[in-house]
Amino acid sequence: MPHQFPVPAPRSSTLLWWQRGVLYHIYPRSFQDSNGDGVGDVQGIITRLDYLSWLGVDVLWLSPIFPSPMIDGGYDLADYCTVDPLFGDLATFVQLLEQAHRRGLKVLLDFVPNHTSDVHPWFMEARAGRTSCKREWYIWHDPAPDGGPPNNWESYFGGPAWTFDQHTGQYYLHQFDDRMPELNWRNPEVRTAMYGVMRFWLDLGVDGLRVDVPWLLIKDEQFRDNPINPDWKAGDLPWTRQIRLYSEDRPEVHEVVREMQAVIDSYAERVLIGETYLPLPRLLRYYGERLQGMHFPFNFHLILLSEWNAQAIRQAVEAYEAALPVGAWPNWVLGNHDQPRLVSRLGWQAARVATMLLLTLRGTPTWYYGDELGMQDVPIPDHLAQDPQGKRQPGFGRDPARTPMQWDDGPNAGFCLPNVEPWLPLAADSQKMNAAAEQEDARSHLSLTRALLSLRRRTPALTSGSYHTLESGSECCFVYLREQGEQHLMVALNCSVQEQVVKVPEVGQGRLLLSTYLDREGPVNLAALALRSQEGCIIEIEEFHML
Repeated sequence: MPHQFPVPAPRSSTLLWWQRGVLYHIYPRSFQDSNGDGVGDVQGIITRLDYLSWLGVDVLWLSPIFPSPMIDGGYDLADYCTVDPLFGDLATFVQLLEQAHRRGLKVLLDFVPNHTSDVHPWFMEARAGRTSCKREWYIWHDPAPDGGPPNNWESYFGGPAWTFDQHTGQYYLHQFDDRMPELNWRNPEVRTAMYGVMRFWLDLGVDGLRVDVPWLLIKDEQFRDNPINPDWKAGDLPWTRQIRLYSEDRPEVHEVVREMQAVIDSYAERVLIGETYLPLPRLLRYYGERLQGMHFPFNFHLILLSEWNAQAIRQAVEAYEAALPVGAWPNWVLGNHDQPRLVSRLGWQAARVATMLLLTLRGTPTWYYGDELGMQDVPIPDHLAQDPQGKRQPGFGRDPARTPMQWDDGPNAGFCLPNVEPWLPLAADSQKMNAAAEQEDARSHLSLTRALLSLRRRTPALTSGSYHTLESGSECCFVYLREQGEQHLMVALNCSVQEQVVKVPEVGQGRLLLSTYLDREGPVNLAALALRSQEGCIIEIEEFHML
């Protein structure tokens, strides 16, 4: 029998665009080069908008395109309110907005409020002297009695989170690269300036903002040492060596989140999304009391599952659905620019099942560019590495998941001109695995993704319906219902490499709409539904018997 927590959902007519749509995450340096420098740019994205419309996504989210020394892929900003020449100019970005909107596509930008580049004019003024008018815009502290850092806080990129400034005799805080000093969000002037940045892009016509590391914005006023994680062991993620109790996710941060949301709410139908790598109870606080926080904090729990099996997936989905605040809108993510690629994590067939999972769960899915092709991590030689995290912590670099999009079987896979060296190497299989080839293959990963997106778009039960789990008689399968009005869909996912039989006779008669194998459809017996190795199926219930 199903669990007794069917999750209500509003009628489709009440859903906003960011609830109905599918987000497509573009890493601009790697999407399409238009000017022959081997780096993707805004004009390149414009040339690929028809592909994105054909694919069936609704919202483009762009990683940073702002002026930057590119120490950390543009997350080290030197100017918040224009476009880096590497990517084009502001006028070209306005063209992107116009062309995207003409096709019915929304556009989101990254908002990076926690830190700037050390060459940002604000920081250059701040480090000019202790009496500088911008001094308190950043976080400074006197040395410890022994002359060392003020406390034991560590950078996510390795080493202390403090760097000593010889000129002023104090340390400044940076939880990433030492050339990325952190802003002091306890300072009202900083908040005013950053909300002005938000308004600049919203006034320009951007449809929303994805907030980078919002849980880091407020730090402990007393700068207390973080506790050491007693469970940490060699081989674990380096940045989990400490329990980051005092350097992040402080209670006062939710006041900042409410203020950001108030800026967003002063515009019609804009969205605020937060990057939040936090345990579930802490993650959900970013919706805010009475939902006055973000529209949604990204839910990364499927990406971070230590085991990929039906029971682990089911537990993650049920826990999240049960814990959501009343009225909060769910979301799911399976890939991004900070994590290994989906196929590299799970394997080919499991990735197809995961794709069906992502696009049939309740809530807003986020898709990472190239995952629709089954792109894999690309080994990057040390001398070509770009990512500071990987340079400081070998084995933890993010470059392998950021390589150029594979468009066709030509030189450089159509990403850039044949005689140009791309900023990161292309996959060795790009001549066989690319968008052009997969468009011609009816059973390709791209064909599956497009079929799922199309089905989702035309099926109210998938965009706005309720969700609840079904008991299927197989611990290797995750089975659930999506329902809207008279429409009832069952999703059955075999997460094992063995064939399985799903038994849900109480549901009624079914018609198979889509298999991850893309080779069958038609009537099925739900009293004994055979699923092949790592197969997912979407089934429309034709004679619904359950109450």
